[in-house]
Amino acid sequence: MAEVRVKSEITGKVWMIEAKAGDKVAEDDPIVVLESMKMEIPVGAPVDGTVREILVAEGDTVQEGDEVAVMDG
Repeated sequence: MAEVRVKSEITGKVWMIEAKAGDKVAEDDPIVVLESMKMEIPVGAPVDGTVREILVAEGDTVQEGDEVAVMDG
């Protein structure tokens, strides 16, 4: 299986973590939800696979391009 890095497409605050290590997810399933400008923006899985590690915690601020999770895809 190939390692896949899940990256934020926006700058925002981690509002909620939807998946945990070991969860099987389908492409576009939400991994984390970011809050930016009072909007909730999900960061989805780029491929079908298994979440290996979540790299952020609720309340963390992330920048565009920051890695939020690692998956096996």
